[in-house]
Amino acid sequence: MRVIGILGGVASGKSAVARALGRLGAGLLDADRAGHEVLRLPRIEAALREHFGDDIFATDGRVDRSRLAGIVFVDSADGRRERNFLEQLTHPEIGRLLSQQADAIRAEGTKIAVLDAPLLVEAGWDNMCDRLIFVDAPRGVRVERALARGWSEEDFAAREGAQESLDLKRARADVTIDSSGSLEQTQAQVEHLWKSLVD
Repeated sequence: MRVIGILGGVASGKSAVARALGRLGAGLLDADRAGHEVLRLPRIEAALREHFGDDIFATDGRVDRSRLAGIVFVDSADGRRERNFLEQLTHPEIGRLLSQQADAIRAEGTKIAVLDAPLLVEAGWDNMCDRLIFVDAPRGVRVERALARGWSEEDFAAREGAQESLDLKRARADVTIDSSGSLEQTQAQVEHLWKSLVD
């Protein structure tokens, strides 16, 4: 089974490209889902409570991701230090779950899997990938999409600042998909890519 990694800036359309490949028959390795699962592990919850205190927990006793994000995505030395702590704690477990997902997809006989992870390069998960796709869209388009999600421009800038530069990601990629147009235009590019992957 070949694993295709998706790179791109914040709100570039990475997940839309991953879903489009999934509709064509690719298995989906979902780092966001794995991240949710990891934050529910008792060992991780205990470590987060010890480090951050009770304020990051919701009334149901689970980690409130938005409260945690409000700490780790602050553009400051403290924010970077807290984000580094969180990543060192959670990324190994997320990587383990992604490997389990890949094993399950492989066991089904699926030939291609797609890894959609915001911090693909930063976490070293690009090492799991046979090919890398860069999903490209101008900053203005991406900011507009982020605002439509309910983010502020400050949220967008903080998330973008926490990731590797777009130039580095673009240079690492084997293929670029332009997602600045309509979903239909993006879909057509994905279908063209799919043919090259399965031929």
